[in-house]
Amino acid sequence: MTTLERLDASDLRHVVIGFRDALRVHQEVINRLNVYPVPDGDTGTNMALTLESVVAELEGAATDMAATCKAIGYGALMGARGNSGVIMSQILRGFTATLAAGDTAGGPEVAEALSTAAKGAYEAVGNPVEGTILTVVRRAAEGAVAAGDAPLVDVLESALAAGREALAQTPDLLPVLAAAGVVDAGGTGLLLLLDAALTRIDGRPMPEVQEAPEPAVVGAESLVPHGGADHDHGGSSLADLRYEVMYLLEAPDETIPAFKEVWAGIGDSIVVVGGEGLFNCHIHTDDIGAAIEAAIEIGRPMKIRVTDLLDEVEEERWVREAAADPEPEPELEPVTTAVVAVATGDGVKRIFRSLGVQNVITGGQSMNPSTAQLLEAVEAAPADEVVILPNNKNIIAVAEQVDATTSKTVRVVPTKGIPEGFAALLAYDPEAGGEQNAAGMSDAAQNVLAGEVTQAVRESTCDAGPIAEGDFIGIDRSSIRSVASSAADAATGLLGHMLDGSQEIVTVIEGEGATPADTRRITEWVAEHHGDVEVEIHHGGQPLYPYLFGIE
Repeated sequence: MTTLERLDASDLRHVVIGFRDALRVHQEVINRLNVYPVPDGDTGTNMALTLESVVAELEGAATDMAATCKAIGYGALMGARGNSGVIMSQILRGFTATLAAGDTAGGPEVAEALSTAAKGAYEAVGNPVEGTILTVVRRAAEGAVAAGDAPLVDVLESALAAGREALAQTPDLLPVLAAAGVVDAGGTGLLLLLDAALTRIDGRPMPEVQEAPEPAVVGAESLVPHGGADHDHGGSSLADLRYEVMYLLEAPDETIPAFKEVWAGIGDSIVVVGGEGLFNCHIHTDDIGAAIEAAIEIGRPMKIRVTDLLDEVEEERWVREAAADPEPEPELEPVTTAVVAVATGDGVKRIFRSLGVQNVITGGQSMNPSTAQLLEAVEAAPADEVVILPNNKNIIAVAEQVDATTSKTVRVVPTKGIPEGFAALLAYDPEAGGEQNAAGMSDAAQNVLAGEVTQAVRESTCDAGPIAEGDFIGIDRSSIRSVASSAADAATGLLGHMLDGSQEIVTVIEGEGATPADTRRITEWVAEHHGDVEVEIHHGGQPLYPYLFGIE
């Protein structure tokens, strides 16, 4: 193959597609480089999903250099996922903003483009720290510039060599990486972009997938603020910064500095990229409401995503499997008011349908459906009035955006869990109006006490006592009520707090991890301590939570 001296628009498209393909191949290896003690490990996934959006945008764009660069920048901005995806989007936008000025690009232009990309990435991160993808892109850009007026292939080889050296040194800059025995995940993914470029230029093969070491367990006290890994928590306890909030923001450019200052007071891992009235915003915080309200004060947030960082990977597997093998949709009869519900688990979905829900969206605690997905379900509902049951507090804000995007009348009953969703449906009348249904369903949902049992992913403490990794914890809507070595003991401890003699029915929803023996122990405990309370058992199949409880 002849070595290319300059990149044209077609070459740039091939580089981006090759980068996307490489991220998919190396995705799990990059994921395993994450070091934080939460079950996420999603840097590779987020970077790959970001590039999927870029490639999709390219498919409908004109083929000249300016249009190609614009499509790459816009696709990256609109499709960025996670901290690493947002930073990667800024790198791509900076890189292509420089290349868009000409029809082709040689070594000096590529070096300038990498420098612009690195500068933009640093400016986008609220608290840039070395030892991350930021270090790797900066050092790669410096390597490219050091090559001077050399041919394109030499410039990229110099950039790649400098980037690899920087990546190898990331553990020296971030103690948390050294403690885990790994290099930075985001920087690892970034270098595949340079590999893809060199593959296009002279035909050399892409690097083979290498087995990544399993990161050592890193304690919360080791966490430091940075701009590279997807789930950094800024040195705070993991419970303090549990949620990742992301959205697109339409707002005047001049309002963004003040917006960043507000965000700096409520969280960290802050990345804001974009311009010309449209920004992609990312933060880790414990105050979801404040993170969204800051955007509402200056503009319009869209495509809001809230992720529970503790629950992400297991539920992502479940959602992926559910999407790959969906149940056939039933025939929908026209009604006055239809219901759209978000559900976790095949059993839960069947129960929702049996209670009258017309459309069920696959999603939950961390795999939150987008406004677009909710809108699609609303539009498909056989009614002009629709009630949405989010069944998770993280989805309520997104659901409330739907009414403004459709000609139908949409009301949201703010259910925070599956038990509240079930209770709300007991007041649902498909032939009544939307306002009447929303009021009655909201009242019914509020009359349910909800609780859940899950397994701890790290050591911690709570009012119920110390928590060891692997312990089962019982949680109601206010706090952790019980800690035990078995799901059954955690469940009975939780029920001991929730039942006070005034209730009549306990609904038990079994999820993954529930066993017949544990369920029997729970029902026997209720019979012994609250003999007048009826127990109803349903198989929900939800991930992460072996037991959900609804008490009426």
